[in-house]
Amino acid sequence: MHVLKTFSRLLTLLIVSITIALSAVMTAYAESPSTGWLTNPNHPPLSTRIVLTGTANHNANTFDGFLEVQLNDDWKTYWRTPGEGGIAPSFNWQESENIKDIAWYWPAPQRFDLLGINTLGYKNHAVFPLTFTAKDISKPVTIKGTLTISSCTTVCVLTDYPIDLTVSPSALIADPNALHLFAQGMSHVPKPSPLIQSISVVWDENAQKLNVSAQKTTGWNKPDILIDGSSEAVTDTIFSVPHVRVTGNTVNATFEASSWMGTPELEKETLNITFLDQDFVAEHTSVVEKGLVTKASSTSLASAILFALLGGLILNIMPCVLPVIGMKLSSVVSAQGLQKTQIRRQFIASALGILFSFWLIAALLGALKLTGSAFGWGIQFQSPVFIGVMMAITALFAANMLGLFEIRLPASATTWLASKGDNSYVGHFTQGMFATLLATPCSAPFLGTAVAFALTTNYLMLFVIFTALAVGMALPWLLVATIPAIAQRLPKPGRWMNTVKVVFGIMMLATSTWLATLLKSHLSFGVVATLLLMGLVILLWRTSSVYGRKITVIASALAVVLLVVGLVTASITASTWATPLPSDHQWEKLSSTHISQHVANGKTVFVDVTADWCITCKANKIGVLLQEPVYSALNGENMVRMQGDWTAPSDSVTQYLQSHGRYGVPFNIVYGPNAPSGIPLPVVLSKDAVLNAIALAQGVPNE
Repeated sequence: MHVLKTFSRLLTLLIVSITIALSAVMTAYAESPSTGWLTNPNHPPLSTRIVLTGTANHNANTFDGFLEVQLNDDWKTYWRTPGEGGIAPSFNWQESENIKDIAWYWPAPQRFDLLGINTLGYKNHAVFPLTFTAKDISKPVTIKGTLTISSCTTVCVLTDYPIDLTVSPSALIADPNALHLFAQGMSHVPKPSPLIQSISVVWDENAQKLNVSAQKTTGWNKPDILIDGSSEAVTDTIFSVPHVRVTGNTVNATFEASSWMGTPELEKETLNITFLDQDFVAEHTSVVEKGLVTKASSTSLASAILFALLGGLILNIMPCVLPVIGMKLSSVVSAQGLQKTQIRRQFIASALGILFSFWLIAALLGALKLTGSAFGWGIQFQSPVFIGVMMAITALFAANMLGLFEIRLPASATTWLASKGDNSYVGHFTQGMFATLLATPCSAPFLGTAVAFALTTNYLMLFVIFTALAVGMALPWLLVATIPAIAQRLPKPGRWMNTVKVVFGIMMLATSTWLATLLKSHLSFGVVATLLLMGLVILLWRTSSVYGRKITVIASALAVVLLVVGLVTASITASTWATPLPSDHQWEKLSSTHISQHVANGKTVFVDVTADWCITCKANKIGVLLQEPVYSALNGENMVRMQGDWTAPSDSVTQYLQSHGRYGVPFNIVYGPNAPSGIPLPVVLSKDAVLNAIALAQGVPNE
């Protein structure tokens, strides 16, 4: 029995040993062939190997593998285009047998900067997927040659590694570990993405600048763009680190270009464009077009604040605000004899009203920005309710200044206001708010740049810029608050004030008429007008004196009804008059795709983004676009006119504006064969600016 137990144990041990041995043999057999880790004693920080995945495509005569590089400490190696220094890894495989081609895939690199020298490459660990094409996959192949890898820290070392690997592709067995590393490497290799659209590459030979622009449907976070190519003209060109800016869903990257061979010649060359973003890589090819690269915006915070101050100050002379300033001056003159302290407080109240309104607008725009909704300067005028309220208020003020009625508060309310601030502080605060709201359909020089900066930065800076806009607009009011003697030197009250009140009343009536022309195009006009009229009647009834209330209510209501009906009738009638100006141009609907098509056909495209409520847009049209010689130039045989209407909310128009870094109207830009990216025009147009841009876009001198 003892002998039997001993024999059983020995048999069990033998079976276990055989099983372990067979398992080891099968494991070794399942591992795909590789060179093993290769090192060079002259450069220990780097080790490398070539590994096959064990998969093959017999129909295509291909099998896959990868080159793996391990780097110690701060050593790095390079991308296929190293940048301003370094050499890309290379493999001279001419000694190989039964190998037709080796395709090398390049994962997206990192940027490195050492002593001002910018390079592109990899650190620590890199996997380069490879696809081997055999002449005959049914026969053994020998992968043989010299692998050369450049690696650098503060010094650079060029190291050779001998490669010699013979395999039978038809006998390969897939290795899960190798497949995992291959897939990991391929996941970092940029490929064309359907999210990337509208790619444009423009080369400005005179400025030696290259501009790349593209849209990403999901938007950009912190993009970087790399460019390279295989042609001699491209490989001989050194491209700087780009200046990248994002506006909406569009990224623009401007590169400085130089070459040891002289001025680069990049027109019609094909470039590889690699887009890098957070968890996103893509690569597309595009042909370079010759054109004009406009200077990238580099507005600093200090410049934006200065522009905001100037833009806000200029708003005071815009026609939108003049009626309110007239009301202010009228109230100041009527209050002759006030103490300096009272004058100072009244004007500070107006300034605070301006500031409060700008903060309200900033909060609204910030909320829209946070929710991803369309936003921009003056968008409240896209709302019929807002226009209706403003029309009613201006009509009420106009009627009051023209003497149709006078609002008298009850004695108790008068006493309360007198104890709180000389009857007028709330009114002056309201005047400041009202002036701001009326100013928003106007765009002024410097204003667009400041608003664009504010809407593309963080929320704190948004309020900083809008505060600067408020201070700029409030400067005249603050000046009087600082030096009250200015108000005290105005003419004393007299009969002349009745004439002034009529003038400013008519100006306010004109403002109300203009607002009515905007409102009549909305279906909700009747409802809004009815509600506003009811509100005005209630207001007049509540604020009229006890005696004669019925007469006052009836007369006031009748006056308001007649006023509103007159405004609408006047607006409709005015739209049918004949005018000394020529008829408006025929405009094609704005389309970015059609712009590119027209330019490709040699056409020049003039784009006008406008809105019915935009006063500056109207001034540009009447003062420039409908005047000779601009009128005839826009009607030229080779001209295409496109118009984007922002009167009502429009996602396509909003996206177009934001793609050019604009957040308000007017916006005008000229495209042409010599300017496929467009030449933006100033906010306030001039004859020379339009004609020069057209000539430059066409590539012909403007005589």
